[in-house]
Amino acid sequence: MKKSFAFFLLALWGLAAQAQVYDWVADGNPLVKHKFTADPATLVYNDTLWIFTGEDFAANQQHTHMENWCVFSTADMKHYREYPVPLRADAFKWSSGIAYASQVVERGGKFYWYVSTDNTGIGVAVADRPEGPYKDVLGKPLLTVADCFASKHAWACIDPSVLIDDDGQAWMFWGNGECYYVKLKENMTEIDGEIRQVDFDGFVFEEAPWIHKHDGKYYLSYASGFPERIAYAMADHIEGPWTYKGILNEWAGNSSSNHQAIQEYKGRWYFVYHNGALKGGTPSSRSVCIDYLYYNPDGTMKRVQMTSEGVLPLE
Repeated sequence: MKKSFAFFLLALWGLAAQAQVYDWVADGNPLVKHKFTADPATLVYNDTLWIFTGEDFAANQQHTHMENWCVFSTADMKHYREYPVPLRADAFKWSSGIAYASQVVERGGKFYWYVSTDNTGIGVAVADRPEGPYKDVLGKPLLTVADCFASKHAWACIDPSVLIDDDGQAWMFWGNGECYYVKLKENMTEIDGEIRQVDFDGFVFEEAPWIHKHDGKYYLSYASGFPERIAYAMADHIEGPWTYKGILNEWAGNSSSNHQAIQEYKGRWYFVYHNGALKGGTPSSRSVCIDYLYYNPDGTMKRVQMTSEGVLPLE
């Protein structure tokens, strides 16, 4: 009886810990030092920068083990808050239960979290607040490897990135080994039309596509080669044609993977990524970092300088 009561108390403690917020002051890179985080995505909403990540389960991992996603916010690039776990991979009952790369976008006051789950596809969860909690809205995957017509490996349907263009049309890019894109319907939970493949001269695509727009130009950044570096291309239209522009970010230390988000916030551009710099870091125990991103006069992006200092607080 005593043993059962002890387990009960331990379970209550675990639930209480999940329900708490955690506040901290940034102290250079890695940005998050109290846990291992990977595959960042960003969103600006209500004058706040939101950062969504996966959570690597422990230090010194030799194989990927990710059970849930995390959400953080800041209003000044100095004071940060982590919210209770907003979404677990096992919330998608159809999935493998692995919390791979994801992205959250807002539309009509709802927040749509597009997640990848290793070899079981891309799902969508919805919430009324950016910090969640989120719930699987479809009860099935939005996309699976069967939709990846040029791919032969089971984990091809990962790493979704979504952009709502100025005309209101939403687009999704994703893939591993091959890169795909498709329109989304206004409800954000159905694809609209034909799935197409991205291809252009110099395109060596591994994974981690991120689509963003600046001064009327479209930018597709992505992990290239292995170990991964971040490369990018530019286009005048979201469907291309794309022109390869080179390497944007070099190998991320002892992390063989590289995954980026590019975000403007309060007049500055930021490059959010992960490396293995935290104590206990490995290619499967990674840490999210943030540095500045700069554009050249012709619209191309300067190579990102990864630093241990990170970025300065905003006034």
